[in-house]
Amino acid sequence: MSSSSESTITQDKDIGVQAFHQHELDAGRFLLQRCGDCGRHVYYPRESCPHCGGTALEWKAPGGLGTVHAVTTVRRKPAEGGDLNVSLVELDEGVRLMSRIENLAPAAVRIGQRVKARVQLKDGRGLVLFDAIEGAAR
Repeated sequence: MSSSSESTITQDKDIGVQAFHQHELDAGRFLLQRCGDCGRHVYYPRESCPHCGGTALEWKAPGGLGTVHAVTTVRRKPAEGGDLNVSLVELDEGVRLMSRIENLAPAAVRIGQRVKARVQLKDGRGLVLFDAIEGAAR
C-alpha cells in the first residue's frame, strides 16, 4: 500500500473528510489520517484527533498489513451468495476497521491471522478488503 517514505496526500478542502476518503477509495487509494500533534493514526476519518484533540491531521497511505482481531461468520443461503466473514482487522499502524478476508473460506479465518489490505471496486465504490498472508501469524 505504501512505500517506506511516508508521503502526505493533500485533501481538497472543498469536500469533507469522509467524502475525500471515499473519493480516494473510489480511485483505488486507501488512506489513513495521522495526527501531526500526537503522531497517532486515526480511522475512521475525522476533523480532529480522537486521541489528543489536535486538528493537524494528514493523510498517509498505510503499509496495508494487519492482524485479524475478531471474526464472525455470517450465515447466508447459497442463493444469496453463501456464507461470508466479517472481520475486525487491526492495521500495523494501530487502527482497527471492519472488513472481510476474501481469499479464505469464512470458517477458515482465524484471530491472529496476518492480512494485507487492498481496494476493490464494487458498483463503482471503493471498498477496503483483506487477503490472508499464508503462514503468517503474529
